[in-house]
Amino acid sequence: MGFIREPKGVDFIIQSEPLNDKERKAISQFITDYKSKKSKTELKEVGNKRDKQLS
Repeated sequence: MGFIREPKGVDFIIQSEPLNDKERKAISQFITDYKSKKSKTELKEVGNKRDKQLS
């Protein structure tokens, strides 16, 4: 695999604007909700697999 060279006059460095408190809280809430939903589905899948193996 080789290096990607920047064309002359093009800068690949991207700087985003800082988040305000409202945006930061919204992102944190989304992550929390996503993780809680994901962990519940994983627990169901593990339980179902275990039940099938015992049968």
